[in-house]
Amino acid sequence: MEDNTFHNKITWFSFVFSLLVIWVHSYNAELYLGRTPQMAVIYRYQHRIGDGIGQIAVPGFFMISGYLFYRGFSWAKLGEKWQRRIRSVLAPYILWNFLYYLGYVIGSRLPWMTHVVGKGVIPFTLFAAVDAIINYTYNYVFWYLFQLILLILLAPALYLLLKHGWSRIGFFLALWWIIASQKTLPLVNADALLYYSASASLALLRRQWVEASPPGHVFWGCGMLCAAVISYQAGLRAAFVPCFVLCRLMAVAGLWTLLPGERLPKARDFMCHNFFLYGVHFAFVRFINKAGARVLPSFAAVSMILYLLMPALVLCIAAMLGRFLRRYAPLLWNLLNGGRI
Repeated sequence: MEDNTFHNKITWFSFVFSLLVIWVHSYNAELYLGRTPQMAVIYRYQHRIGDGIGQIAVPGFFMISGYLFYRGFSWAKLGEKWQRRIRSVLAPYILWNFLYYLGYVIGSRLPWMTHVVGKGVIPFTLFAAVDAIINYTYNYVFWYLFQLILLILLAPALYLLLKHGWSRIGFFLALWWIIASQKTLPLVNADALLYYSASASLALLRRQWVEASPPGHVFWGCGMLCAAVISYQAGLRAAFVPCFVLCRLMAVAGLWTLLPGERLPKARDFMCHNFFLYGVHFAFVRFINKAGARVLPSFAAVSMILYLLMPALVLCIAAMLGRFLRRYAPLLWNLLNGGRI
């Protein structure tokens, strides 16, 4: 697969995952219907979309990030890769968390916004600002970036473990045991480490499996998607966490294998700013849902329709805001989007 085709496929998958993430954070049944039997029905439908389909999004992001970091990796390139991630991950992590904190501080002091914020008056202090930046206190969705930063810092250790056969096998067996026994690792999520490391291994050892579309890719892709569905159903029946982890892993791999990059059209401009969409979506989702619950009729249909339309609504707002920033505040746009073109 040529580089342009490969990166175009990455853009397509990142875009789709970004839309799925919006569904994960858009549950609104209780806001519109309260704790009623109707709410339970609507929540069940929303949950099937957000949890049944949308939950592959963040594992997909981890897998893309792991693959790109270790694609063409060598010890000589470690410093360069870390330096690039400072601009593309760490700097926007700090800026977005501070902006969310500032937004909550301002919103909590405006009479017409207090009910939407719903957290009382947020203190405006240096300690609160530092806490918000480090611990993503007011920007919950950035737990993913926090985990990604830790995984990037672990690069030397991960490279040593994944490069050699026996250490790689032992590492993955240990990870599965930790996940199955519901143990916790210091700071790092074991499932995030698994997704990231699985794709990193492919980047180090089997790039041709990922970047080529060999004969039989439809068979293998469909097979992995079927395995994902079976794993999900088994997880529901047995309440066994590794089944859900395997489901997400297989679903992302199956979709990637099933869809050859050569057949994907060139990504449109609005599809190329997925980091900005990920960063901004949570604020708009919360505002639309909470404001809508105060002005729209409290009907089950309204709740469900708004939920289904939320990715399109947020995408339109983010695209317009992004276009404005690119034109009138290019430096801010560059920082918010992590330097991505």
